[in-house]
Order: sequence, then structure tokens, then C-alpha cells
Amino acid sequence: MKIISQPIPGVVLYRPQVHADERGAFFESASPAILAELGCSDPIVQLNVSRSRARVVRGLHYQVPPMAQGKLIRITQGEAFDVVVDLRAGSSTFGTWASFRLVDAEPLHLWIPPGFAHGFCALVEDTEIIYGVTRPYSPSHERTLLWSDAQLGIPWPGSHGSFVVSAKDLAGCALRDTDPIQRDAA
Repeated sequence: MKIISQPIPGVVLYRPQVHADERGAFFESASPAILAELGCSDPIVQLNVSRSRARVVRGLHYQVPPMAQGKLIRITQGEAFDVVVDLRAGSSTFGTWASFRLVDAEPLHLWIPPGFAHGFCALVEDTEIIYGVTRPYSPSHERTLLWSDAQLGIPWPGSHGSFVVSAKDLAGCALRDTDPIQRDAA
């Protein structure tokens, strides 16, 4: 595994070791050893698949404790502008965001620890993202940070009027109204 970037402590973009020959290619996406190297001690308990049309923005979603989720992201088809925002209580990078351009031709993986909001903009038709999470989906613990919050200033690719955004995501909370995510009690 090759670590590509660590723009915010805990967030890791990595490329797995790819074994290629005349038949094609193989790589290991996740294992307990890989997750441990990323700083995750929790297992992946649920796999989710999201398929979006071009210009669809999803997020910025997160869950609060005790259901705060770590996420392991990979694009399986298409291309996306992927964003994480640090919402961890006491973090020196609270409110800081990082973005990544993920494409299906490159087997990059993005590890997002608990305490971050996550979202993306599909850049092409039929963009598919598969992501494993460390806690199951819990509607009562789900929150949405406003994707277009001026305080965040995320430069989403394209003009805001051209995006397709759900009513839930349009009603997201501004960063100034978001409570920092406290660490799960052990």
C-alpha cells in the first residue's frame, strides 16, 4: 500500500498494491491489517453503493456517537470530486476541509475516520461509489452539514445552479451551528 496524501490528520488517500498480468489485475481493498495501518481498529460492518448522475451532489453527511462512522471510499465507475470536513471536538483542524478527485481508472481508496462529514459531486454520468462503514446506518444519528456553506468555501466544480441536490442536503446545517463530534465512549 502506498500512502498518497494525508492532508488532515487521520484522513488517508492510498493506493493498494496492484498485481497485474496478461489476465488483468488484482488488489486487496481492505483487510484488518490495512485498516490497522490506516489507524482504524473497527471492522467494516456495512458496504454501501451509491450511483449518481453527473452534477449530483450528495452530502455532507455524518453520524454522531455512538454511531459515528469511519468510511472507506472507492470509485468503481466514473469520476467524483470527494470532500471531507473535520468536525472532531478538540481538533486543531476543526472546520477544515480537504478534497480529492477520484476516478475509476485509478484504484485509490480514501479512509475517513469517525468525526468527519463526507460528500461528493459526481463529475460524469453513472458515477458509482462503494464505501464500507464501521457502524451501520442509523437515521436517528445522521446529520447533514450544508454542502454550500459559505464559511466552508468549498469550490465545488461547476456552477451551483447546475447541481442536483436532495431536499435533505439543501436543508443541511451551517458549520457555525454544528456541534463538534465528541469521541465515542469506550
